[in-house]
Amino acid sequence: MSGDLKWNKIMGAVLATGFVIVGVQQVTAAIYHTEAPEKMGYFVDAPEEAAGGAAEVELAPDWGTVLPTADLGAGEAAFARCQACHTVTAGGPNGTGPNLYGVVGGPVMHAAGFAYSDAFTAHKAEAPTWTYDELDQFLTAPGRHIPGTKMSFAGIRDTQTRVNLIAWLRSQGSTGFAIPAPDPTRQPGAAPAEGAAEGEAVEGTVATDSAAATAAPATGVAEQPTTQQTMPAQPAADSAETTNAR
Repeated sequence: MSGDLKWNKIMGAVLATGFVIVGVQQVTAAIYHTEAPEKMGYFVDAPEEAAGGAAEVELAPDWGTVLPTADLGAGEAAFARCQACHTVTAGGPNGTGPNLYGVVGGPVMHAAGFAYSDAFTAHKAEAPTWTYDELDQFLTAPGRHIPGTKMSFAGIRDTQTRVNLIAWLRSQGSTGFAIPAPDPTRQPGAAPAEGAAEGEAVEGTVATDSAAATAAPATGVAEQPTTQQTMPAQPAADSAETTNAR
């Protein structure tokens, strides 16, 4: 008989606990009653862009203007962060990334025995030479310029840093790659070239890079594998790390 009373007490305690929990929930809901707002979130008054308005897009650098005045010291300092993966001496060995001596104006995928990605191989068919524009676009956002590349580097968003770096790389075995004449179509505020679509930014005359490419030394940029050493973080304006081309 005492055993039955024991189990009755246990069951009673369990039921009482359940009633207390449910009761507390009901009382809490009644005290802290809330209602959904009539309008969700905050309204931000942002006027829409006028129909047919041209989106403001940064022009590609005017190499004939920016390269002669570039800061080679700053370019060398920017490359110092890449030395864990690259060498830039004549005849230097490949590392995690390829040797970059004579890279500016050279052919893509020049390093014998270096393991390039399939994405890089496919891109070479479209852009076989590392022109100033090609290097600039790649360094800005490698993964966007060559989708599928194994290059995990986010890119260099600051234009002047890219200009300084490219100018310094040119001084390392690529001085034979001519600097084009200043291009009026790349000057700030320049009108779009005739025939350009409305809202489309003009990157400049391709002929300037193409002509210079004919005098280029035979070297190029290569990718670096995904196992590359993690580079140190940089300021937001200059979140770039390396010149690895993959």
